[in-house]
Amino acid sequence: MKKMMSVVYGAGAYLLFLGAFLYLMAFETNMTRHSVSGAHSLPPIVAALIDVALITLFGLQHGIMARPAFKRWLTGFMPPHLERSTFVWFAAALVIVMIQFWQPIEGDLWNVTGAGMIALYAISVLGWLTVPVTSFLTDHFELFGLRQVFEFAVDRPRSKPEFKERAFYRKVRHPMMLGFLIAFWAAPHMTAGHLLFAGLMTIYILIGIYFEERDLERAHGQAYRDYRARVPKLLPSGGLRSTQPSWVTAKAATAQSQQ
Repeated sequence: MKKMMSVVYGAGAYLLFLGAFLYLMAFETNMTRHSVSGAHSLPPIVAALIDVALITLFGLQHGIMARPAFKRWLTGFMPPHLERSTFVWFAAALVIVMIQFWQPIEGDLWNVTGAGMIALYAISVLGWLTVPVTSFLTDHFELFGLRQVFEFAVDRPRSKPEFKERAFYRKVRHPMMLGFLIAFWAAPHMTAGHLLFAGLMTIYILIGIYFEERDLERAHGQAYRDYRARVPKLLPSGGLRSTQPSWVTAKAATAQSQQ
């Protein structure tokens, strides 16, 4: 019974994540009735304060629960195989809360139409697609907690993520975060509210990367410092190609998804 409940817990977290990811994509691209650039109902100052609070709450959850010290504390009273799924439950739930309570702010910065609009939507979708593609380049099911609960259910020793440096990870250390940034900023219709959303999420991503890379350096020492020295953080450089052992990149890829 305990094994079955663990699988249900992990599968539920994964399904909630899928729903939250698609909901966020629709919200950010204005495909839902309540979208990032929808009709405003509050004064701009009030709306901005609410929006800042929502993203701050989202960022704090990610930042705190992703830290090794918090994971050690959490697994002091929770089975280790449920730690990642618990992170996913909270993260996905807070994405939904953020979207539901987001307050649009009026004021157009730009509103591109015609071929330019199609091109920007295509770029944005490419950014969104980068996120799941990147997760499969490492270990998608490890990243979102499914592998841990299924290994527990079948009494298999917990496996370590394996990843050979390929594709995006030869060019940037954080391709998943780059995908999010592209998705957030390639907007045909940029309102003041969308600008606030994109700007705050960019700040959160940069802060998250900073703390995550400190954790990775502590965990892997010179190996990770060498990888960081050769491969850019977010902006690709055509001639750079990492030759770091795959376990370093696997850890980096796994950890960055927790931001």
